[in-house]
Amino acid sequence: MFNRNRCLRQVAAIASITSLMTGCGLVSGGDSKDAGPIVVGTTSAPSTLDPAASWDGSWELFRNIYQTLLAYPNAATTPQPDAAKECSFTDASNQTYRCVLRPGMKFADGDPLDAKAVAYSIERIRRINVPGGPAGLLGSLKSVTATSDTEVVFRLNKPDATFPFVLATPAMSIVDPDDYPADALRKDGKVFGSGPYVLKSYDEGKEAQLEANDHYEGYAKRKNDAVTIRYFQDSSVMVKALRDKQIDVTYRGLAADDIVALQRKDGTQRLQLVESTGADISYLVFNPKDKWAGKAAVRRAVAQVVDRGAIAHKIYRDTVDPLYSMVPKGLTGHTTGFFDDFGEPDTDKARKILSEANISTPVPLTLWYATDRYGSETALEFQEIKRQLDASGLFTITLKSRPWKAYVEGYQKGEYPVFGRGWFPDFPDPENFIAPFVGDQNALGTPYPQPEITGILLPRSRRESDRANVVKDFEEAQKIMVEDARLLPLWQGKQYVAASEDIAGPERALDPSTIMMMWELSRKTSW
Repeated sequence: MFNRNRCLRQVAAIASITSLMTGCGLVSGGDSKDAGPIVVGTTSAPSTLDPAASWDGSWELFRNIYQTLLAYPNAATTPQPDAAKECSFTDASNQTYRCVLRPGMKFADGDPLDAKAVAYSIERIRRINVPGGPAGLLGSLKSVTATSDTEVVFRLNKPDATFPFVLATPAMSIVDPDDYPADALRKDGKVFGSGPYVLKSYDEGKEAQLEANDHYEGYAKRKNDAVTIRYFQDSSVMVKALRDKQIDVTYRGLAADDIVALQRKDGTQRLQLVESTGADISYLVFNPKDKWAGKAAVRRAVAQVVDRGAIAHKIYRDTVDPLYSMVPKGLTGHTTGFFDDFGEPDTDKARKILSEANISTPVPLTLWYATDRYGSETALEFQEIKRQLDASGLFTITLKSRPWKAYVEGYQKGEYPVFGRGWFPDFPDPENFIAPFVGDQNALGTPYPQPEITGILLPRSRRESDRANVVKDFEEAQKIMVEDARLLPLWQGKQYVAASEDIAGPERALDPSTIMMMWELSRKTSW
């Protein structure tokens, strides 16, 4: 494994803990088994319960109910063994990766978890090959073989020093071959994983009840016996539930106004707010098959008009930062390519771009966004983008939206000319902000063939275990993406976790990919 300590610390380290409590201090968590489940609120509901179908926020749930060979124990900066006892490359070229499982592993229902189950789970992802699904993470995998009950060997078709990070993503969750069909998704709404918790019940879009998995063997040390996750569509409703003690923690989807309100110390709030550096990004995707979005000049003109600073300040109250590259700040190779090429928003420059391409104005474009995925400000953000583009006189913008599940189906079918997406990293490396979006098969379901990136720059970077040596490759990739303007970065987020005064552990609960490890939460027993 290569050393990525410096960039991971920048991404995952807690930036600050703001205590909004009065007369109290943070203390160690104790035994909270008799206090009932810890109730966590989020606006990010799973789109599926089957790991073979998900390359999205469903991973939040997966990390807690399924298990992967590798994961991130608290404060780890590289993947460490979880279901595996040990893993390593066995050759100098980073093309053969071997894992040995912990002995006596079992799924939550008592079935044995062996190397055959691991190989089955990985092959199943590739065989089902859901459009826009996690098979896109396995592009470097040639074969996976269970060589014994406890040993599994991955052979790669090219050097890939990032492969251990892929195995640590919840997409590579291990499933029971007896319960998950080899060539189809599971549709009965049940889960049999081997993670720290079992899914006791699930009400889609409303609630997931987790209980301790007595068969779990891995790195997680549970500090509670049960967690209930409640799914909200509105941040203000979620925060009201927190203030009213209907929930104990919020971990995804806090709106800017609610964050600002929680940051105020008015002497009455007995809450804590944890802020950490984020690596999540928001961006626009242009469909190359659309009459207008398929024209490079149109895309570049949009890039010349959009005012990221106004979006960050007016809509998000400076709880996000403007972003000028698909690779966020804090990661090796980050650039400001869109600012370098386009500078400040300028309608005259955008008009010249369109005029030189013989494109008459105003250009009609339809922008789509998800109503229930990226937080309460999403609609306001797209209204602001529409206002900016319409005000230029160069565009006529129509806004449309759908709930997330229908939204995904729409963009995978190529229905949207321009659509918004967010990205939480699979793993905190610059590759993960470039590779998933390029190529004929990618996480967007919108083909983006770019042979220089996929055929030269990414393969060359994957040979390097020392990521400091790949800066030039990633800078060049970002330069190409700016020229193509197929993706338009908008902002980079920060992570906020709000919790009631009696909850311990929120500052430890986010892994390097900002996924919450529910087992770190507990109730305080003394003050």
